[in-house]
Amino acid sequence: MWGGRFTLGPSQALDALNRSLPVDHRLWPQDVIASKAWVQALGRVGVLTPVEESQLLDGLDRVAERLADGAAVGAPDEDVHTLVERLLYEEVGPGAGKLHTGRSRNDQVATDLRLWTLDAIDQLDAELAALGATLVTRAREGTDAILPGYTHGQRAQPVRWAYVLLAHAWPLVRDRQRLADARRRVAELPLGSGALAGSGFAVDRVLLKEALGFRSVSANALDVTGDRDFVAEVLFAIALVGTHLSRLGAELIQYASSEYGFVRLADDFSTGSSLMPQKRNPDVFELARAKSARLLGDLVALLTTLKGIPAGYSKDLQEDKALLFDACDTLAVVLPAVTGAIASLAVDRQRMHAALDACLRATDLADLLVEAGVPFRESHGLVGKLVREAERAGVPLDRVPEAVAAGIHPALGAALTQLGTWEDSVEGRATPGGASRKSVEDQLEELRKLFAAAGGT
Repeated sequence: MWGGRFTLGPSQALDALNRSLPVDHRLWPQDVIASKAWVQALGRVGVLTPVEESQLLDGLDRVAERLADGAAVGAPDEDVHTLVERLLYEEVGPGAGKLHTGRSRNDQVATDLRLWTLDAIDQLDAELAALGATLVTRAREGTDAILPGYTHGQRAQPVRWAYVLLAHAWPLVRDRQRLADARRRVAELPLGSGALAGSGFAVDRVLLKEALGFRSVSANALDVTGDRDFVAEVLFAIALVGTHLSRLGAELIQYASSEYGFVRLADDFSTGSSLMPQKRNPDVFELARAKSARLLGDLVALLTTLKGIPAGYSKDLQEDKALLFDACDTLAVVLPAVTGAIASLAVDRQRMHAALDACLRATDLADLLVEAGVPFRESHGLVGKLVREAERAGVPLDRVPEAVAAGIHPALGAALTQLGTWEDSVEGRATPGGASRKSVEDQLEELRKLFAAAGGT
């Protein structure tokens, strides 16, 4: 493709370093599609005759068939673009040399990668929606189950199991919104930018945009040929998805432990031990947790690559595809596995209920004192004294004798008698977004709609 300037071809060592086909071969469908659009654009400005245009379009169709049959396997070409062009020469002869008129690999690869990324975002969005919908389904089943809610790893207040699952569903909504927002910026057409200063032929870039399904035409050729912001943005969104999956996995690993026993993984989403026959390991969530580090690494690697590059294309940018492909491939494996594990998860409501401790009612008591006219800061201290007394006496908080409680404050004894059921305690948090039944049901309905909507809208 560039041999006329040189008397020798690249050394074996340089070829091994420079060659990207083992990574970018998967862009061949996008390269063929973009090349066909370019052929039609060249035909409109008279660079190609109708016969030549038809010949090249038919030849590219045959190239696509060969590539679909595995023609890229073991191919000696430098990259996917030279592969497609070589195969086109084999199909149509010297006329293939007109395909690259007015086009550079700089705008070509940027176009191909954006097309690939658009499809990848749509696939990831569908997988995120499936996981979100699964969380909503399981949450709906767990509306009546009450367990301790935790902060700092300590029992804090009673909540619904549905509420816990929904706390992991809402981040997925934001993930889909981020991907949808990034998708708008990915859908900017580079084709027609040439190497850095624009094409030497007056191709209609608006028609190219329409033909390839982009939203807009890039404003500056020097910028767009070297721009990989869209890769960084998608990698950030993916890294954050990985972080959310890691947090979900960490919580379920804890709840699946023998000490908690709140949930149990299905056999087909559990693993065992090679030594200890009794073991039932939550590897699916442990691996999801670990993969988040890999996704973060892809993002950091790209940002580090980009930070020292001037405007326009530099060969450093060849690294972008390996990082983006790795991140998308990783999530494509993790998301279905996590979704399946949650769909088949068994919930032990009795273990959840048994973990409820009267100390979880401490805030309820403080609120009852406030209703009796005690300022909250004072009521907080009074209930703290009651907790200390319960610990000293070795009894649950709600079993401290009323006389002892009244000795701390006259209203405290009466407050103890007003404590209702665990359901009453949860229903006391009735503000929007809280753990009450109405709040949870409102969230379920809203999330049902959100995960059914395309594009995370």
